[in-house]
This record gives sequence, C-alpha cells and structure tokens, in this order.
Amino acid sequence: MAKFPKALIMRGPGTNCDQEAKWALELAGAQVDDCHINRLMKNPRILRDYQLLALPGGFTYGDDISAGAVLALEIRKFFGDELTAFINTGNLVVGICNGFQVLIKSGFLPGNGLENKTTLFFNDSARFECRWIYLKKNVKNKSPFLTLLPDIIPCPVAHAEGKFIVDDENTLQKIQSNNQVAFEYVDKSGNHGDYPINPNGSVAHIAGITDITGRVLGMMPHPERNIFANQLPDIRRDNHKGSAVGLKLFKGAIEYITSNL
Repeated sequence: MAKFPKALIMRGPGTNCDQEAKWALELAGAQVDDCHINRLMKNPRILRDYQLLALPGGFTYGDDISAGAVLALEIRKFFGDELTAFINTGNLVVGICNGFQVLIKSGFLPGNGLENKTTLFFNDSARFECRWIYLKKNVKNKSPFLTLLPDIIPCPVAHAEGKFIVDDENTLQKIQSNNQVAFEYVDKSGNHGDYPINPNGSVAHIAGITDITGRVLGMMPHPERNIFANQLPDIRRDNHKGSAVGLKLFKGAIEYITSNL
C-alpha cells in the first residue's frame, strides 16, 4: 500500500501544462516529480518508482506531423514495454489534451485490440478552440479518476486537434459497450448539442476515454485548470453557486493508489 503516493509528470519539448498538473496532483495528496522525455528514454526503469504517470498538455515538438505523434513514437520505441508493465502492475496513467493525443497515437488508448482505430483530428471549426464547456461523466465507467466527480463537470478546453474519430461504427460500438467512454460534451443541463457545446465535432460527443481497466485515462479538456473556484468564468456573478471540481479527478486517483497499491 502506497503511504505517500508518487506521481511522475512526463514533459517534452513544447509541453506547457506540466506545472498546472503538478499543482493539481500535489493538492490531491501526491508527491510529484517531473521528468523530461530524454531521461526516460535513457532509463525507463525510472517509472518503477511511481504509481501514477501524467502526460500534460501542450504542443510537443510543435505538433509536427500531427499533434502528439512524435512523442508517441518516442514512447513506443524507447520504453513502450516498460510503460505496458507499469500499467499491468495496476498503476495509473492520465493524458490531458496533448497527453490524450499521445496515448491515442502510441496505442495505449483505447487498447483492447483497437489500436490505430481511433485518432484525434482537426476541429470542425478549423480553429483553435479555447472556451469553457461542460462534461458528463459516464457513470458506468468505474475508473478511479471518475469516482469522486459529479455527473456534470465544467471544464476548459484549449486545442486545435481535439476531434475524436473512429475508423468505423464497429469500433465506436466496442468502445461504448465496454464502457470505455469517460466523458461526453454536453450543455449545463447534461444534453448533447452541436458546436459550441461539442467544441470540435467529436463522434458521439466523446471528450475522453479509458482503457478497458479504467486505469488509463485520456481526455481533451483540462481538469487541472479547474482546481480553484476563482478559475471559474462566472465566479463574479451574483448567482454563482458552483465550485471547482477538477481537483476531484486527481483526488480520486490518489485515493485509489493509497487504498490499492
């Protein structure tokens, strides 16, 4: 049992959300270190000292080729086996925005034989989307990251390539039937809708998925930017009754580690 859960933030050239992710994990109760991808490529065994790996947002390698593709290639080539063992041991992985793109393009999501059958593509709006949206969590997905979250979650997005797409209807049905969908884009009442409710045109309004175990989560929105109430866009309104809930995603993960690893 991990008395002091340890989390590792993996960053690379162009990562720019590592400090926000670190603050969120520290507030959730973890001991957090950060590590450049070059160190992990030289010594993948570093992962063995941790119970959670976070891949934060940004524009690694300038999003050359496609967003997250270069970092995904490095992970798969230099320590893909080590990361697979890390996950199979029962540890947790979260990829946010660019980190989600990396997990998809390295094949760790969706997993379950669906590697290379999904991707994240350019937004339908053909523009960088930076706005607050609402998410609905999938209550059937038992991921540790979801356990403490309310059903509807306000969260900001900031991406140009966030449209989740699949190769065919069969792949989508497998992801849905396995309860691998973690979050869907909705309005504040929990209803689906077109742009800007769905800010990128994702198939089935999907904003995040897990692997079949629920221990690997990828999502486009940024929960680490919703950990203090004063980050909310309507904090100054007289009728504001909300609170920052992004921190609960990280707390759920840390509670799981403390109880199970």
